[in-house]
Amino acid sequence: MELSVESLETPALTKAHLAELLFEQIGLNKRESKDMVEAFFDLISDSLVDGQDVKISSFGNFQIRTKAPRPGRNPRTGQAVPIQARRVVTFHASHKLKEQIQGSAH
Repeated sequence: MELSVESLETPALTKAHLAELLFEQIGLNKRESKDMVEAFFDLISDSLVDGQDVKISSFGNFQIRTKAPRPGRNPRTGQAVPIQARRVVTFHASHKLKEQIQGSAH
């Protein structure tokens, strides 16, 4: 089964667009579509907040990285500002996704 996103009016694929595509192309009702998209992203978010990596086959990996504190600088004033330690999310595309993207660039 392949979902088509060609009908998008804006360049960004939003959760609302995903729910609309599930409604149009899968046949779920609008409420079920919206709930399914919300549940999917809630599951990903909750896993990342809990410190778990998220791997989506043929798409990529979302990973949590802990960045150490470091010295920074205010670009406007040049004044030194300490940057606190923090956790960030990184995304690494799968080889399959990278190949698809490269293939569509030709």
